[in-house]
Amino acid sequence: QVQLVESGGGLVQPGGSLRLSCAVSGTIFKICAMDWYRQAPGKQRELVARITSGRNTNYADSVKGRFTISRDNIKNTVYLQMNSLRPEDTAVYYCNTGVPCGSQSSWGRGTQVTVSS
Repeated sequence: QVQLVESGGGLVQPGGSLRLSCAVSGTIFKICAMDWYRQAPGKQRELVARITSGRNTNYADSVKGRFTISRDNIKNTVYLQMNSLRPEDTAVYYCNTGVPCGSQSSWGRGTQVTVSS
């Protein structure tokens, strides 16, 4: 069973940066796209960034130019570098596997990102 463990969140001032990590157990990591999602209070979970197994990337319009997704297939870890953070980026951030693996039904606990002065 694949386990997803997110880390790296915290409290940061507007304009600041954070780097999130997601460690993925199991042997499927290399063939899966990896997705970062976020869920703000009272809102639906939204897809923020995706990186394919071939390292192609896609971003939500709201984070383009500020966030960068990357992956380390040796460490089975996906990262989300977040720069120029805004209060509206405040949310719990989650990762999950993507195509062709599909999403895991069991999500990790996520990591809280709070952007506030």
